[in-house]
Amino acid sequence: MPDIAIIVPCRLESTRFPRKLLHKIKGKPLLLWVAERIRAQAPEIPLWFAVDHAELRDCVTGSGFQAIMTNPAHQSGTDRIAEANRTVQAAHIINVQADEPLVSAAQIKALAGLLAGGAAMATLATPFKRIVDFYDPNQVKVVMRSDGRALYFSRSRLPFSRDLGLTIDDEWVKTNPCHRHLGLYAYQADLLAKLGSLPLGRYEQIEKLEQLRVLENGYDIHCAITDDPTIGVDTLKDAAKFEAWLG
Repeated sequence: MPDIAIIVPCRLESTRFPRKLLHKIKGKPLLLWVAERIRAQAPEIPLWFAVDHAELRDCVTGSGFQAIMTNPAHQSGTDRIAEANRTVQAAHIINVQADEPLVSAAQIKALAGLLAGGAAMATLATPFKRIVDFYDPNQVKVVMRSDGRALYFSRSRLPFSRDLGLTIDDEWVKTNPCHRHLGLYAYQADLLAKLGSLPLGRYEQIEKLEQLRVLENGYDIHCAITDDPTIGVDTLKDAAKFEAWLG
């Protein structure tokens, strides 16, 4: 039973970008770019892929990675990880998204550090730099308490400046207390096991953000700030952006 493990939830189909994890970038599936990145950045942490389809399993195991088949009916990555951890049995779990090919060692260490400090659940956030991202509903926002615990996550821009109204710009966004949420998480095993049985949250169902279920049920989510560059691949445009980054 490892003290800590990285488990990557993998779903073949995606609403915005079907079969994106198998989409080839410079001849290699996106999922393998992510797998190799994690192994290079955190070689000391055991790594598993929680997959819902044999094609994804074969993709990673064919390159020497470990995969666990999980129920394809799971509605969230958290549920998929929880099932996989019944096999892995790690005390602490880091959830790296399968579409985050630039995850860094510092980000993984930040999450592990929050768990070591007693957080039951943790995630990452990064400052906004462009107003276009601040207005994008696919760029999830998080506002935090003074102690770094999340107050709320939303697809809407927040907080709204009553004084400035709509006259905000890139410079205002850089100093706004709202941050862009990055979909990397860490959990204590006992909380992870509970999450699937928690009742769906009202705001979770409206925003389609599963982390709101945690807040709505009275649990804290600790946040660490990262400035490391990220490219979450949600669309073909994002895939092209990552390919351009590779050079």
